[in-house]
Amino acid sequence: MKPLVSVIVPCYNMEQYLEETLLSVVASDYQPLEVLVIDDGSTDGSQAIARQMALQHPNIQVVSQQNAGVSAARNNGLGCAKGEYILPLDADDRIGATFISHAVEAMEVNPALKVVYCRAEFFGERQGEWRLPPYSPALLARKNMIPATALYHRTDALQAGGYCQEEMYREDWDFWLSLLEQGGEVLRLDETGFFYRIRTGSRRHLTSQQKRLVVDAINRRHPEYMRRYLGGPLHYHRSWSRLLNFFRSEKIIGPIISPPLRGTRRVLHCGRNTLYEQDGLVIKAFAKPGFLKALLYGFFIKSKARRSYENAQRLMENEVYTPDPVAYCEVRVCGFLRESYYVCRKAVGTHTFNELIGHPEFPNRNEILSSIGWYTACMHEIGALHQDYSGGNIMFDEDGFVEVIDLNRIRWRKHIGFEEGCKNFERLNIDREALTVMAESYAAVRHFDPKKCAEYIISHRWWKHIRQGITNL
Repeated sequence: MKPLVSVIVPCYNMEQYLEETLLSVVASDYQPLEVLVIDDGSTDGSQAIARQMALQHPNIQVVSQQNAGVSAARNNGLGCAKGEYILPLDADDRIGATFISHAVEAMEVNPALKVVYCRAEFFGERQGEWRLPPYSPALLARKNMIPATALYHRTDALQAGGYCQEEMYREDWDFWLSLLEQGGEVLRLDETGFFYRIRTGSRRHLTSQQKRLVVDAINRRHPEYMRRYLGGPLHYHRSWSRLLNFFRSEKIIGPIISPPLRGTRRVLHCGRNTLYEQDGLVIKAFAKPGFLKALLYGFFIKSKARRSYENAQRLMENEVYTPDPVAYCEVRVCGFLRESYYVCRKAVGTHTFNELIGHPEFPNRNEILSSIGWYTACMHEIGALHQDYSGGNIMFDEDGFVEVIDLNRIRWRKHIGFEEGCKNFERLNIDREALTVMAESYAAVRHFDPKKCAEYIISHRWWKHIRQGITNL
């Protein structure tokens, strides 16, 4: 008995073309066949047309969902499909009558085949052959040559995780990379069995920004594939990727097998530097340096990522707590530093010092302030001077457990004296009473006069706060 083939047709506002598409499928000479029309929240007559076609052709089924995009619709179809083989088909395209039967025959003869596609033609606002280069796994790392409409095993698609639903503009390319990452053969039939409609609104060309998003997503989701065939990541000038990677080197210190930012991650903060959360870790991606800094960080001074990692280790060795350092990564091209990342565990504290400013009613406020003063003194006792000791870089929990972050600007001293130590509080822009509580706790550890310590801390405010008139005193 022949295997069942499921044709998945995602549809969003395609009433003008849907019937023509479905008729091309039911005209196929292959049986058994099921056709799943996944209506992606259409607001025109698409769903009515699909249901009318289902009444006329029992092998057509209609599945409705809220509008979520083509990838979500295809994944919905994969979940509903009963066929051994899957053929996606957009709701404005067509297939030839013999394509499915020839593709299934090829799959059944060669179990190593993972994907079978065919030659394609444009129709609509443009006619002619869609000239795609022959498939090769190395070329697939740089560009896609497999149309969205190709036959594959449903089990392979599910194991690959289906179609990526994040906004990436080339979900088909990403899907084929996922499907073929572990190997497998690909065959192009020597027949024209797929017809791609060109119309106003067809997603044929991307803007420069969209192309960059595609490249970033491909690198993030398929690092090992890119490394295998390109020697490193895909570059924005894709055809130059292998050559550029010849001059590119990656240095990873710590138990991270792949470079950071390759995989699913969530943006925590986006600014000059970017913070991500990935697999329970926090990754700080430092801004790409300009030419001069790339030269300096590449050959003469430590990168910010390396300084963060080494400073965190040194603090932890002295029992001054900070989120556990895990790794750092440096990427160089011709020796120039181009990218750097610092990886650590998530902080225990969920609050920052800034939340104490202007909130005298904050629970356990004085105890927390006292803990921050004590913590600062412990840093100074081991010679650690945090030169960006500001409210956003001090974290704590409700019990007063304190940690410091953003460690690349710590400088190490043999001795930190009274004036230098007290001046380190200057960016903590809080009220006089709070500064006094911290000063007393700080002085107790460092054996300073608490009154003089408080007076010095209060009188030495950061020049930017003075200039802006927001010293909170």
